[in-house]
Amino acid sequence: MKHIKIQVFFLLILLPALVINGAELSKGSESKEALIKKMQKGGLVMYFRHASTEKDYADQVKANVNDGSTQRVLSEKGWHEAVHIGDAVRFYKIPIGSVITSEYFRAWQTAWLAFKKYEKNADLNFLPFAEFTDEQMKTMKRRVLPFLSTKPEKGKNTVIVAHDDPFEAATGIYPEPQGICYILEPKGKGAFKIIGFLKPTDW
Repeated sequence: MKHIKIQVFFLLILLPALVINGAELSKGSESKEALIKKMQKGGLVMYFRHASTEKDYADQVKANVNDGSTQRVLSEKGWHEAVHIGDAVRFYKIPIGSVITSEYFRAWQTAWLAFKKYEKNADLNFLPFAEFTDEQMKTMKRRVLPFLSTKPEKGKNTVIVAHDDPFEAATGIYPEPQGICYILEPKGKGAFKIIGFLKPTDW
């Protein structure tokens, strides 16, 4: 999906706001301070790509979501990232409501380490293919959009911990590095605005 990443990079430079795959994007990311203030007020969706793993490869073809030995799992670095993120969220008094993850170990373990709670949802899983067709990307987009566009409980933020390709399918943006958090303003009915992102080291 390198062509998508390159297009998004240049469009974000050239335009103050644009719409890709139905997602509204601001120009670049707001500052850390501005993002934290908004998260402190609640009403946002925080989409995390799971924290770092030992390797980065397409395990979804043969992975059994109930068997960690068939999957990529968090590395020691990833465990530290998740704990650090959770500590920072609590330090900044960012209110967290629902925490929803894919069924993969690396996703729910990131959530457990950071937020001490999670609920799994198979709609956040990969489809079981190494490379995705346009139709398969549309399927992942259809599954993920409700999570990105649904407004959370008043005064809270919804946390999603999942993967790279489902997020790219819904937004046109490939989320990297592992552990990155995109902050979105949900508008309902499949619509949302991406207001910025924080890498694991930004917190």
